[in-house]
Amino acid sequence: MAHVRILSDRVANQIAAGEVIERPAAVIKELVENALDAGATKLEVEFRVGGRALMRVEDNGHGMARDDALLALERHATSKIVEADDLNRLASYGFRGEALPSIASVSRFTLQTRVATEEAGTEILVNGGQFVHVRECGRPVGTRIEVAQLFNSVPARRKFLKSDQTEAAHIVQCVRLYALARSDVAFTLIEDGRTIFRSPECTRLEERVEEIFGRQVAEGLLPIEAAESGARLHGLIGRPGVGRATRHEMITFVNQRPVDSRTLNYALIESYQDSLPKGRYPLAFVFFDLDPAAVDVNVHPAKREVRFRSEPGVRSFVIRSVLQRLRELNPATATPAANPGQDVTPATLTTPGGGVHSVLPTLKSAAPPPSPTAGPTPRPTVSPTEPRPRAPGAPLAPVPALPPRTPVPPPARSSSGTGPVPASLPPSPARHTAPNWRFVGLAHGAYVLFETSAGLVLLDRRAAHERIWFERLQSQFRAGDVPSQRLLLAVPMELDPIASALLLDRLEFLNAHGFELVEFGRNFFRIEAVPTWMEPGDAEAFVRDLLGALRDGRLQEKDVHLAREELARIACAKAIRLPTQPSETEVVGLVGQLFATRAPLTSPSGKPTYIELNHGELSRRFQK
Repeated sequence: MAHVRILSDRVANQIAAGEVIERPAAVIKELVENALDAGATKLEVEFRVGGRALMRVEDNGHGMARDDALLALERHATSKIVEADDLNRLASYGFRGEALPSIASVSRFTLQTRVATEEAGTEILVNGGQFVHVRECGRPVGTRIEVAQLFNSVPARRKFLKSDQTEAAHIVQCVRLYALARSDVAFTLIEDGRTIFRSPECTRLEERVEEIFGRQVAEGLLPIEAAESGARLHGLIGRPGVGRATRHEMITFVNQRPVDSRTLNYALIESYQDSLPKGRYPLAFVFFDLDPAAVDVNVHPAKREVRFRSEPGVRSFVIRSVLQRLRELNPATATPAANPGQDVTPATLTTPGGGVHSVLPTLKSAAPPPSPTAGPTPRPTVSPTEPRPRAPGAPLAPVPALPPRTPVPPPARSSSGTGPVPASLPPSPARHTAPNWRFVGLAHGAYVLFETSAGLVLLDRRAAHERIWFERLQSQFRAGDVPSQRLLLAVPMELDPIASALLLDRLEFLNAHGFELVEFGRNFFRIEAVPTWMEPGDAEAFVRDLLGALRDGRLQEKDVHLAREELARIACAKAIRLPTQPSETEVVGLVGQLFATRAPLTSPSGKPTYIELNHGELSRRFQK
């Protein structure tokens, strides 16, 4: 039996590094926090090869004397707290005293620092947790830390790092968060000798957001300011109608600390439930300030999460504040939520620079009332031979009533001449025989009622269309023959660094499936061609949704077949254009195409395409 022993400081530091340092961005985070706590007003961050080769953080803060610099490399050494009670009144970013010794134990660590009261600075070199030298050096007041050869003493950890582009994107995102948190500090970020961004001190948050995230994002934001019972909410929130497929651009700060707070996130989502479609998330750069004793920042090893003493109070305050701001923008939004007979569509406003951003939604009546599951508003299609969108208000091309098991004809023009008629699915031995259903009518624009010899059938139009388009796209992807249309005007798209890295890694895959995406600068792309099943106006939103799926791990990187299946699943929702009032012929044709698929009973997401009520069920319901 092994004996119990006390670990050496070096091993203890390396174990602690497993919690503190999960990737190079975590090193940058700890060093930037220390620099800000030291009163820095100018901060420069440099990294190479995704942070594997070198990371450098230099500031003009207070610096450290020789004894303090040596003590800072010991475990649990900090100047931020003295008693346990101090954790209830934290006003600094760092406080645990494990960052520097943990980093020094798994890298080649160089610290240079000087205080204003000393003529010479101090340089300390530590390699894999072992001190190499301590000597004087010349440098201005402040601190400079270099971390080279990360994980040199634990090479197994290097195998779990992602690609250089991905790790670099996480570093850029980390620095941007702290640049947003402290707009009064000048930030410079350098990657492989190239300046990524250089932002001077900013007096307004809007200026820092525009410099870091671009004008496209900044134009879709509104300032917010609210205070109540010692709490203050301020920052920028997205305009109604401007949303994202994921929560990655909902950035929240608590007492200027960037955190991932479920309470704040869900409060923001709930505030926009009447302003954004279901499944879309608002943009937000919001700061929530309150008494440090009312929030616990010590609940996560990496200090990413916080816990409020009064979670319901915080949530209700944020919801009230955001709703009030939206009502101030347009008093009409103070009326009750739209009834089911109204459709909410965002209006647009052209800016002097030519850009377009959404304003508060306007209400328009719709007849008949759409069901919540009826899907998005129908959009016009674009012909593969005529890459031009139809005029607004033109009738939509319906799904044709084609018999199953027929060869795929070339795209034909609809009777109205407004767009192509989708082709039927190719024949397959696994297809099913279309049932003999008698059309009765349409309910709520979403469901089709049929009479059968066994009872009644209720068909979900959207689910049926999704199944048909899903298998059609799968067939195109497998054949490697996806019809594409070039755009007359390329669609510009500006992304955050993580999304940009994800897109660059999969650019070849997307371009092989009907798209033509071209890198046009740092974090900037142009969409020059899209598949024929997609409206050009939907291209940017689709790519952003796809990147959201990549961030959530829904698109497999190594299995191309699973990646194609997930791409088809996401794309089929964009390919659907439901006619508002389909004819009986079109509905019967939809049933025929549905039963020509391999799995007509369910949609790609696993939901049933139709339900059947037999005579026994009807008799039981009517107590016969």
